Amino acid sequence: MREPDPALPFGRLLTAMVTPFAADGSVDLSAARRLAAYLVDQQHNDALVINGTTGEAPTTTDAEKRDLIAAVVDEIGDRARVVAGVGTFNTDHSVHLAREAAEAGADGLLVVTPYYSKPPQAGVRQYFETVATAGELPVMIYDIPGRAGTAVATETLIALAEHPRIVAVKDAKGDPVASATVMAATDLAYYAGDDAITPALMAVGGVGLVGTSTHFTGAVMAQVIADYAAGRVEQALAEYRRVLPVLTGVFATQGCTMVKAGLDLLGLPGGALRPPMVSATAEQTEVFGAQLAAAGLR
Repeated sequence: MREPDPALPFGRLLTAMVTPFAADGSVDLSAARRLAAYLVDQQHNDALVINGTTGEAPTTTDAEKRDLIAAVVDEIGDRARVVAGVGTFNTDHSVHLAREAAEAGADGLLVVTPYYSKPPQAGVRQYFETVATAGELPVMIYDIPGRAGTAVATETLIALAEHPRIVAVKDAKGDPVASATVMAATDLAYYAGDDAITPALMAVGGVGLVGTSTHFTGAVMAQVIADYAAGRVEQALAEYRRVLPVLTGVFATQGCTMVKAGLDLLGLPGGALRPPMVSATAEQTEVFGAQLAAAGLR
């Protein structure tokens, strides 16, 4: 694998991969291997995020997380990078997961803002710096106040950019002006954390996408991103608009739910969901299947 471009530390396209579960509820490592290979070889991902929200990480054990990272690393080899989700509401636990991810072979860390407890910005900064220092891998901050309950303030992001291991942001804040302000003041690589905002974020300096719909739209979105980056904006927007109903439709309910429904329609390994998540309804599955078909993805 070539050394990463500092401006594109994780490439341009990443998918937050679902975690396949077997009928008995256990993690299906064989299915995870097959899905990872499909996402890299057919959907053109530069990297995969393992143990993220879409991977139902709140329901998997530390041992399952470690085994899943190791299996995916072994399967995709040097064809793509592996970014491990390690963020929790507990700094010590996040540090533990970061170290285990490195030992399992991960290439980078996705670290979400500590959720539920709503720490002040001083605590948010200390948390990210502590995990980045201990983890010994490049870090992508996951800024998603809708889930975490706390946004990473512009001033905090600018300060965090001074840490040598904090190199990127997965941006699901929905505030492009704030994002543009950080990009203007730092070298942080910004990745869209909401599939449908990818061109809008790239217009103010973003470099790519960490996607959910990219289980299905990856090849298209890889071309959209490449075209936009090369200045072929009209071409990029034409393809983006073709798949836009899928980019948004995957969030008809939780992303992991609709991805697994779509994978099942396509005969690809997704498996069951773990409680408290539940399967998509028949109506939701039918609508999403029609969106995939209309976009030429089924």
